[in-house]
Amino acid sequence: MRKFSLILLIMLALTALVACGGAATETTAEPTAETAVEPTAETAVEPTAEMAVEEPADGNAVLRLATTTSTADSGLLDAILPDFEAQHNARVDVVAVGTGQAIEIGQAGDADVILVHARAREDAFVEEGHGLSRADVMYNDFVLVGPIDDPAGVSGMATAAEALAAIAAAEAPFASRGDDSGTHTKELSLWEASGVAPEGEWYNSLGQGMGETLTFANESGAYTLTDRGTLLAMSATLPNLAVLVGGASIADNADPGLLNPYGVIPVNPDKSPNINGELAEMFVQWITSAAVQEQIGAYGVDTFGQPLFYPDAGE
Repeated sequence: MRKFSLILLIMLALTALVACGGAATETTAEPTAETAVEPTAETAVEPTAEMAVEEPADGNAVLRLATTTSTADSGLLDAILPDFEAQHNARVDVVAVGTGQAIEIGQAGDADVILVHARAREDAFVEEGHGLSRADVMYNDFVLVGPIDDPAGVSGMATAAEALAAIAAAEAPFASRGDDSGTHTKELSLWEASGVAPEGEWYNSLGQGMGETLTFANESGAYTLTDRGTLLAMSATLPNLAVLVGGASIADNADPGLLNPYGVIPVNPDKSPNINGELAEMFVQWITSAAVQEQIGAYGVDTFGQPLFYPDAGE
């Protein structure tokens, strides 16, 4: 009997231990596929192209404008765009890059309209079906600037090509935008006209916009090619630079190769369903209208004694 009782006690103890172990297993069990489900396509959807299109909270229409850094750095767009936004109950989203990038944005259908300055490339953009048509908007000119002491001795030379050849011969520092912009395109054409292939430590290809390139030239004692509008707008911050070829105003610029026209092109709506073709056409009509052309011609006169851009629509 005593032996039976002992066996019974042992069995009860083992039963209790098994029960405790099972409880512990239940309370410390690792999450299973049901308790810790990985995000699925329904719970963690990746953004799509359609989802990425911004819906304005204010209900206004949005116009995507791809343009050059010069129209932004000069302050022109800040001065004139509020008029368009008020007239058309719209918001203009500006992407200011080099002309080459602006054209690529249009080709991809990621802009409604482009405002750029590289005529041959603009014409090709339309001819290849990326844009509907090109309209003249305005022009200014390019000038060659450099250190006040002019170590290459180019001041007063008749053409920029002649001056570039002298800069290369002296191996004086030169700052190139190097960004496939309209200004960079013009610079490369001037090097070709000079008969010089720029290379060496003296030639700095920056891959930057006009403002950054001017700042670099000012701080490093380098020559560079710039549009006059951006130069005038930034002149207070560029004490070490002087205009060496191109004169004090566009009227004094004796080099016809330095003329700098700007054109506006609505992107072909066939490029993307997201293109606002109607608003793009309204923008073209607006920026080429007599009232806005007058605003463009007046911009900068009070501050600099001359326009930063000259109206060119319909001429």
